Amino acid sequence: MNNVYPSSHPLVGAKLTLLRNVKTDSKKFRELIREIAAMLAYEATADLAIREIEVQTPLMVTKGSALMERVGLVPILRSGLGMVEGFWELMPGAEVWHIGLYRDEKTLKPVSYYNRLPVEPTVSVSLVLDPMLATGGSAVATVDILKAWGVKKIKFVGILAAPEGIERLHNAHPDVPIHVAKIDEGLNEHGFILPGLGDAGDRQFGT
Repeated sequence: MNNVYPSSHPLVGAKLTLLRNVKTDSKKFRELIREIAAMLAYEATADLAIREIEVQTPLMVTKGSALMERVGLVPILRSGLGMVEGFWELMPGAEVWHIGLYRDEKTLKPVSYYNRLPVEPTVSVSLVLDPMLATGGSAVATVDILKAWGVKKIKFVGILAAPEGIERLHNAHPDVPIHVAKIDEGLNEHGFILPGLGDAGDRQFGT
C-alpha cells in the first residue's frame, strides 16, 4: 500500500523483539519505546524542508542547513507519551500537544476526553505518536482533529500496526504517511494486535 513505511533497520527489529518479550519489565519497556521512537523519528523526518545557512567552524565559514518547518508532536494519551522523549532527543525544539482518546472496549470506537490545542495552529508539521495502530479509530480521530485545527502536513508514527488499522487510516486520510517499526498479522476479537506486545500503555506504566 502506498504511503506506508515499515522500518527495515536491523536495530529496530532487534529492539522490537525485546519489546515484545513478556518478561521485559516496565523500566526496560519504556527505554525500548524511547529508543525505537528515536530511530523512527529519523526515518519519518527525512523529507523536512531545510534552508541554507552559514556557520563558523574553528577554521572557516562554511555552508550548513537549518529546518524551515516547525514540528509539533501529538502523542495520543496515554501510550503515545512514551515516544515523545525519543523524538525530543533529535528535535528538542519540537512543540508537544496532547490529545486524549481511549478505545471503548465494547464498541472499539475512540472516545475523546482531552484536547487543549490553541485556536490557531502553531506548527507546520504534526507527527501523531501512538505505539499501536490497531483498529485505527484513535489515529483517524486524531488526524480529523488536526486537520480541523488547520495543520496541512500530518504523519503517523507508531511501533506496531495491524493491516486493519492501516487500511482504516489510509481510507480516511490517504495523504497521511504511516511510519511504523513493523506491520503485524492482524487483530484478535478484542481488537488487540497479533502477535503484538500486549497493552502498550499498561506495560509502560506498570498498570
